[in-house]
Amino acid sequence: MDLEKIKNGLTQNQPLFIGEETAMRSAVLIPLVQVNEEWHVLFEVRSLTMRKQPGDISFPGGRIDPTDASPVDAAIRETHEELGVDPSSIRILGQMSAFIPTSSFVVYPFVGIIDDHLNYQLNKVEVEKVFTVPVDWLLNHQPYKHLVPMQPMPLTDFPYDKIANGNHYQWRPRSIEEWFYDYEQYTIWGLTARVLKHFIDTLKKE
Repeated sequence: MDLEKIKNGLTQNQPLFIGEETAMRSAVLIPLVQVNEEWHVLFEVRSLTMRKQPGDISFPGGRIDPTDASPVDAAIRETHEELGVDPSSIRILGQMSAFIPTSSFVVYPFVGIIDDHLNYQLNKVEVEKVFTVPVDWLLNHQPYKHLVPMQPMPLTDFPYDKIANGNHYQWRPRSIEEWFYDYEQYTIWGLTARVLKHFIDTLKKE
């Protein structure tokens, strides 16, 4: 292969990160709604009967299907399916930076307005209830952080004989930041809190 072909290859559209094409890809909507003429962020409480993370607080969203034209279309579809709002009532304001917890999982967050949020019909299979938090409250309340130490643990068939230092290789431990927002009786944490914090930090820069 000659240098020109290498240069041409580098000018092609590339994925956001190595592994994006094979990663599990999800999209979420950060829904803004007006309550008493004040902007609020709407949250879901996941159904208590769900197999994964029952009772956790989340944004509307989920896995991007092959039939979705784009991540934003997936976010709108999931919001419609979970809250029962008409897709035409969802106005997308913009896209946030992608959240990449691991190289095999990526979340694309979008910010949008739901015009008729009081007319929703909750999908009770997925959503127990919804609540809102004023944007001004979020701007004025700093979340708190806890660190979760993580230590890599290779499986017994890991090919130590192929790498320098063999089974004496020093795996680097790391810590995951978990952020928490306490609002009334609700605690927002995990992926939702990480995306929320990025959104609020972005607003604070304005």
